[in-house]
Amino acid sequence: MLKCLSAITLATHDMARAVAFYGALGFELKYGGPQASFTSFHAGSGYLNLTAAPTEQVWCRWGRVIFYVDDVDAQHARAVAAGLSPASGPHDAPWGERFFHIVDPDAHELSFARPL
Repeated sequence: MLKCLSAITLATHDMARAVAFYGALGFELKYGGPQASFTSFHAGSGYLNLTAAPTEQVWCRWGRVIFYVDDVDAQHARAVAAGLSPASGPHDAPWGERFFHIVDPDAHELSFARPL
């Protein structure tokens, strides 16, 4: 039986830019950093990892990583205050979550949510 998701790893063409983006969203750096080829951030009890990819590597599949937070509106305000551009403001979904989406600099879609 599956117990939990330990980590997700996303590719980036620019580690320094990606580290700055995730740092601005409040992710706590655990390992690596702007000059590393691999970086790991705490994400609750799991991890969000970044791996450097060559600029000629192109990804075209779509996906979304969803992070639960205590306060969706505060997380949105933090993103906006950091100069980031969420796709929309927080709103309540018919499936029982409050959420907003934001796209990282490498086109990975993130959602910050909490159950209603």
